[in-house]
Amino acid sequence: MDTSAWGLLALFLTVLGLLAWPLGRGLATVCEGRLPAWMHRAEAPLYRLAGVRPQQGMHWRHYALGLLAFNALGVLAVYALQRLQGVLPLNPQGLPAVAPDSAFNTAVSFVANTNWQGYAGESTMGYLVQMLGLSVQNFLSAATGIAVAFALARGFAARRTDGAGHVGNVWADLVRITAWVLVPLSFVLALLLAGQGVIQNFAPYRDVATVEATVYQAPQTDAQGQPVKDASGNPVTQEASTRTQTLPMGPVASQEAIKMLGTNGGGFFNANSAHPYENPTPLTNFAQMLAIFLIPAALCFAFGRVVGDWRQGAAILAAMALMFVVAVVAVTAAEQASNPALSALGADPVASGLQAGGNMEGKEARFGISASALFAAVTTAASCGAVNAMHDSFTPLGGMVPMVLMQLGEVVFGGVGTGLYGMLVFAILAVFIAGLMIGRTPEYLGKKIEVREMKLTSVAILVTPILVLVGTAVAVLAPAGQAGIANPGAHGFSEVLYALTSAANNNGSAFAGLSANTPFYNVLLGLAMWFGRFGVIVPVLAIAGSLATKKRLPPGPGTMPTHGPLFVALLVFTVLLVGLLNYVPSLALGPVVEHLVLQAR
Repeated sequence: MDTSAWGLLALFLTVLGLLAWPLGRGLATVCEGRLPAWMHRAEAPLYRLAGVRPQQGMHWRHYALGLLAFNALGVLAVYALQRLQGVLPLNPQGLPAVAPDSAFNTAVSFVANTNWQGYAGESTMGYLVQMLGLSVQNFLSAATGIAVAFALARGFAARRTDGAGHVGNVWADLVRITAWVLVPLSFVLALLLAGQGVIQNFAPYRDVATVEATVYQAPQTDAQGQPVKDASGNPVTQEASTRTQTLPMGPVASQEAIKMLGTNGGGFFNANSAHPYENPTPLTNFAQMLAIFLIPAALCFAFGRVVGDWRQGAAILAAMALMFVVAVVAVTAAEQASNPALSALGADPVASGLQAGGNMEGKEARFGISASALFAAVTTAASCGAVNAMHDSFTPLGGMVPMVLMQLGEVVFGGVGTGLYGMLVFAILAVFIAGLMIGRTPEYLGKKIEVREMKLTSVAILVTPILVLVGTAVAVLAPAGQAGIANPGAHGFSEVLYALTSAANNNGSAFAGLSANTPFYNVLLGLAMWFGRFGVIVPVLAIAGSLATKKRLPPGPGTMPTHGPLFVALLVFTVLLVGLLNYVPSLALGPVVEHLVLQAR
């Protein structure tokens, strides 16, 4: 990494810490329900309308069933909006209904906070579907993740118990997170983005004159307008040109804000955050990266406040930051290195005043390698999936870093809520391992970790590796899966592995060389997204309920401190050992082999 890359990383982490600390205090206030009186008065009509008593705690099963039912209804709503798009208003381009398999995949994707997109947004979704369907789920899926993190934090924080295992009220959590956290932050960020040039309108698409004509091959037609064919029956083409280009419009800034703050990642346009209408300047690029990590980092501070020891949250955050910095260094170094295939042809890989150097393929010139590599690490360390560069064009090792960050379980900051509760699951496993080493019952934050917690922890950790590896095996063996692989060999396998990794870990980014908008991949990835989301949420809520029934014990002479450097190192080791070891053989078949082949040229 060069000096500019180190400076950008240092600035990013500094500003992130300064913003996350006060937000963490606010999140803790929302988690504990200590809201100002005017907020309670504003909420009251909603609760009366829904017949909800916000102060009434819920058993973890009821909490989980509420989330499952709420999100299942979200899938039906988004699916219906897509299928009815052709007759709905706010569709100035007259876009038709979305195909059933693509509509299913998209509905599950946005509800599960994955935002995998097998379609081009500007040519597929009308404004109403973008706003009422996709943007609304950007808020609600983010609120779901934060609610689960709140429930687990309450389980650890509970000091007195009546054995009921209450973890909060799911409806109150969803309302408060959306109204008092996500909406205000999104409003501020949307204003910033719009001020920097991100578009926000309901205008029809515009045809504008280009600087120079675009030459293309058009089919030749006869006097009746029918295509002319040669003796072999092939269409005859002729050279044509156009001096206009169609520019898509739409309410982008409002969706872009919650796309980043909610670690959703679904782009209004196909090019996502590489599109100048979504991410026009270096300032918006920096703001979007900050927005992705802002709530995940703040939740660590909030967790420390809720459990009564800020050092506990700081230790979790330190483990995340340590792994993130290593990942940024690795991906930046890989992209700043030369491509041996191009060097063999005489290309000069050295950066200078006239060229960027390194691997600029698939990257925006206005961002360069440092900002693109940092964005790639941020978006895959969090379960966001927004991109400002084409990950498929990264070097083999550079592309492996985002893949590995997802395979760790999206716990290196992770998504809003998912990163914290995923890391806490690994923390439970870490203290269990430490307890085995010293021969005593493990405990974390005064709660004994026993058989039930360890069984649920094992389920939560193993769900996504099973979905990724089994799904990848099915895809590369099935003829329908093989048909989508455009690049044979190791890179094609990497594309499939990346797709299943992204779907099951609810990230949403892609190695876009894979033709995934087919019935086979839409169904396969849709199932991976749903079970990757709720196959983890349910056992995490069960852990929260189990912990809430236990008394919180004071630290004793044999209690392992969980706020110092030793615990941070143990936690990082546990994440790397358990989270990554499952994927080593598959990584060896994909990016590692591709790197060795490239270096051998």
